[in-house]
Amino acid sequence: MYKLLSHNDLDGVSCGILAKLAFGNNVNVRYNSIASLNREVEYFLANEANDQSLLITDLSVNETNEKRLDDFYQSGGKVQLLDHHKTAISLNHYDWANVTVEDELGQLASATSLLYDYLVTENHLEPTNVIADYVELVRQYDTWDWEKTNNLRAKRLNTLFFLFSIDHFEQKMLNRLIRGDVFEFDAFEQQIVEMEEEKIERYIRRKKREVYQTEVNGFYVGVVYAESYHSELGNQLGKEFPHLDYILIVNPGSKRIGFRTIHDQVDVSQVASHYGGGGHEKASGGTLTEEAYNQFIAKTFPMQPLHEDAKRNKFNIVRNQFGTLYQTREEAILLIRQSDKGWLLEENKRPIKVFKRFEDAEHYIKRKHQAWLAKDEFFVQYLINQINPKQK
Repeated sequence: MYKLLSHNDLDGVSCGILAKLAFGNNVNVRYNSIASLNREVEYFLANEANDQSLLITDLSVNETNEKRLDDFYQSGGKVQLLDHHKTAISLNHYDWANVTVEDELGQLASATSLLYDYLVTENHLEPTNVIADYVELVRQYDTWDWEKTNNLRAKRLNTLFFLFSIDHFEQKMLNRLIRGDVFEFDAFEQQIVEMEEEKIERYIRRKKREVYQTEVNGFYVGVVYAESYHSELGNQLGKEFPHLDYILIVNPGSKRIGFRTIHDQVDVSQVASHYGGGGHEKASGGTLTEEAYNQFIAKTFPMQPLHEDAKRNKFNIVRNQFGTLYQTREEAILLIRQSDKGWLLEENKRPIKVFKRFEDAEHYIKRKHQAWLAKDEFFVQYLINQINPKQK
């Protein structure tokens, strides 16, 4: 008999699906939040360890349970932990743990892909094309590799996951993986996923107007309150405000915080570890501690949200030959224009600084001044005033 303890997201639940394909009724699956795993491990060791083998996927245990699991293993107990989060790599010095962030070819791993390889290698599961296809979709979504190839099937699989209860999703996937030759969505699923995607787009558009900028420990952070669609929201806000190092998503109800970044030089798993959390380099989670509350909520509460750039400009665009105009709440007029020495920043027609790249100048004014790209009407009037200062 097996006991599987896994995460309650798509990657974690897909581990449960694979375990049920492999072991059928001989596996007891429990899905956990990050916070609840250690209680489950303690219960297993106290009440179930004598007659079950333990599998842990997509989550890692605390230091106390590390030692307890190792004692259990050394005394003849059967345990296997499979994880792919960078913050869990230290567990690899145990024989019962396998934490792999990426494989030998440099491909990012997921818990589902690691468990699939394990089950096939140990002859617990017969590999099929449909299962391999499903596993790859989960892996691509969880690692965000889907975005590199625009594999919308992976993204839509996760959308579908959140539209059903875990039990319903699990049963649908089991039936499909047992009976199907190719993994595909049926007509009803495609329709409800498309409806949900439209709902997500509306939600993100609203949240773009609710981002508060602050500086914490040398990072420029965009703080937003949200209870839903954290992955999609964090990714889109990162693209909307690329001058921010990472997006901090606050869920007040659960007192959890999520960290998302689009930048390769920023590792939010290290940031999250400061708040009792962890995860991936570009997507992690943590707890809303008192320190986090003071830094991200109390500090930003009196502020105004970031102003979005003008969207439909034809004239005031980046790298414009006449310069690119920005506004601030202090009513300063910032212009970035090309000069003999590089990209010159002017504030109210006064030269401030020269940058090698346009992007560097724009990042500077968005970080220091929370500036936004002015609309065409404002830009055209600015040019008119330049030509005829007396005309208003």
